[in-house]
Amino acid sequence: MDFLSPGRLWILLVIPVIIAVYVYLQHRRAQYALRFTNIALLDRVAPRRPQWRRHLAVAFALLAAFSCTVAFAQPKAKVKVPRERATIVVAIDVSLSMMATDIDPNRLEAAKRSAKNFVNQLPGKFNVALVNFAGTASIIVPPTTDRATVLRSIDGLDLAESTATGEGIFTSLQALTQVPPDPDHPNDPAPARIVLLSDGKRTVGRTAQEGAQAAKAKNTPVYTICFGTDSGFIEMEGIRQRVPPDRAELRSVADISGGEAYTAESAGELEDVYKDIGSSVGYDEVDKEVTSRFAGIAMLFTLAAAGACVAMASRFP
Repeated sequence: MDFLSPGRLWILLVIPVIIAVYVYLQHRRAQYALRFTNIALLDRVAPRRPQWRRHLAVAFALLAAFSCTVAFAQPKAKVKVPRERATIVVAIDVSLSMMATDIDPNRLEAAKRSAKNFVNQLPGKFNVALVNFAGTASIIVPPTTDRATVLRSIDGLDLAESTATGEGIFTSLQALTQVPPDPDHPNDPAPARIVLLSDGKRTVGRTAQEGAQAAKAKNTPVYTICFGTDSGFIEMEGIRQRVPPDRAELRSVADISGGEAYTAESAGELEDVYKDIGSSVGYDEVDKEVTSRFAGIAMLFTLAAAGACVAMASRFP
């Protein structure tokens, strides 16, 4: 734990001094009682009572003093706060293999539905861009805070031939160059993430690994979601063709770029995946003063010490 005023912690050195004085006084009191008291007569007149109550009161008082000193030093802790600025590029694979129905109603429609839910969960000040890729990649919506435009464009995505996963990543990086500058911090780039939805089987264009290396160089992690099951298939001109997902390729993209790789074999799993991604791109860890936490602990120890003192006093005649 860190402190805003760590120099105030030197006050804690007083506590062991108080403990030493207390132990010394207890020892001196015992020696005095042995020298000047008729123990046999005292036991008959006033039987001994447990001494732990007195010690307990002192212990609570010292703990209260400790907590008060820690609070006085203004402790701080890491807390999660929503980011005010970030840019998310949602890159969706619209190749023909995405029409496989192993995810209800099919891979592409499941991706659209989940992508829209994800966009709706992002903080309002986030910029969101939409990229699609098949044989080529295109920026459908440049970075914007206009959620309605992004949602309509997701609904309008159509299937096309081939899969250029690497081009999808390069085009997503190009979209990030179109982010409008922050008027308050024009020279401070906002954090960016790429969320890539695909079944992972690249067939044309630059490799996915090349795109991942470029994303790493731009400090832009790529979060991949691999769609489909090994039993997925499509029908082309009456011929059934298996289209199993290439999980290894998408995992390598995430590993290289510093993102995370997810698999989604059902619409229900997709909802959980998007929640995980939303928490990873939607928050920053910042230092926050937590003095009140230790002040509350000190108050509890003070009340406990007071209660122990009252209990001890109530036993005297």
